Amino acid sequence: MTKLITIIMMLCLPVMALAQTERFCIAQNGIATPITVDEKDWKGVLKAADDLSDDVRKVTGVTAKVATQTQSGRSIMVGTIGKSRIVDELIRKKKIDVRKVKGQWESYLIDVVDGNLVIAGSDKRGTIYGIYEISKRIGISPWYWMADAPVKHQDEVWYDGGHIVQPSPKVKYRGIFINDEWPSFGTWCTNHFGGINSKAYAHIFELLLRLKANYFWPAMWATAFNEDDEESPRLADEMGIVMGTSHHEPMMRSHREYLHRKQSVGPWDYTTNKERVDRFFREGMERNKAYDNLVTIGMRGDGDTAMSKGDDAENIKTLGKVIEGQRKIIKDIYGRADAVPQLWAIFTEVQRYYDAGFTVPDDVTLLICDNNWGYIRRKACDFERKRKGGLGLYYHIDMNGGPWNDRWINTTTVPKLREQLHLAYRSGIDRI
Repeated sequence: MTKLITIIMMLCLPVMALAQTERFCIAQNGIATPITVDEKDWKGVLKAADDLSDDVRKVTGVTAKVATQTQSGRSIMVGTIGKSRIVDELIRKKKIDVRKVKGQWESYLIDVVDGNLVIAGSDKRGTIYGIYEISKRIGISPWYWMADAPVKHQDEVWYDGGHIVQPSPKVKYRGIFINDEWPSFGTWCTNHFGGINSKAYAHIFELLLRLKANYFWPAMWATAFNEDDEESPRLADEMGIVMGTSHHEPMMRSHREYLHRKQSVGPWDYTTNKERVDRFFREGMERNKAYDNLVTIGMRGDGDTAMSKGDDAENIKTLGKVIEGQRKIIKDIYGRADAVPQLWAIFTEVQRYYDAGFTVPDDVTLLICDNNWGYIRRKACDFERKRKGGLGLYYHIDMNGGPWNDRWINTTTVPKLREQLHLAYRSGIDRI
């Protein structure tokens, strides 16, 4: 169903400071410990707290009540540093030490403090990951819904993991691309949700977060994520998913959006139609500027093809003008050309341009690719590892198109996947 997956599970490193060893009872004797969360915390955190409440019910049959006021007696206290008065008060009173967490990317602390189970995140996703870590420990698989993973009933559940500090993930952006979505994914969404829409994507987003992923390229064959259902991008941002677009869909615009406007936008040709193509790009960035995005820049031809019938030298010259125009648009909207994370996908013929010496600004991530057979085309070189934007990997789990076409069965085996991703990571490919 998916083509690209680089989900990296994060390693838990125990820290001795302020460690407390007592067990914490989450549910026992038909009573579940309440969950306390600040109502002004991130909406995604509030949703994850509700999910934990229901996860306790799935395991024990008893729902853990969620409250926005500090409880008398024991509770599960969850919150984001600087966003939650509950967590900030614990920090002020020196009940928890967050020096290894505060200001970090997607980090969290879990500890038992004064009889309460505390989950404190460095940012929105850090808190969400910490909440879902408790769900996993009481027996809820991330795949409980998407794959009907069974939940074993327990009369009582306890947390006995002690003091945990989860450092930042080793790969900054980790996610999947649902591509070539028909007939399997598209048919499933249509039958169950009336289409590929926010109702379907809500389950995908939750799965990704429970797997500690954070990044997503949406289905794009016959759908436009941002326009078919305006709730989809809003929900992604609220839940904590960083959105992007595929390797040939720049500036947060899907190819389907261009096809819907082809008559007004004109030819997908930057050499003859720069003004209208730039306007198309600008409208996409303006529309999504309030959300958390990782922006694809560059340009290929209409419909995942080479840019033009010209030679590589001509295409390289045009591509330079494209990126110059896109960076100006980003600067106009955000104030700086590097204000939002960006990637340039070095896919198929684009690698020839890169090998010939064409490159992009230093803050842009170079997204290298596999060879469509499941082997990475290159590893990171010394000078590339020094780039501010680093390197990422676009990797096919199955391929619809040359050299092999299979819409139903993954054509890359798990051992091969693991070996190739490990090879990429060890060489320094760790941004995406």
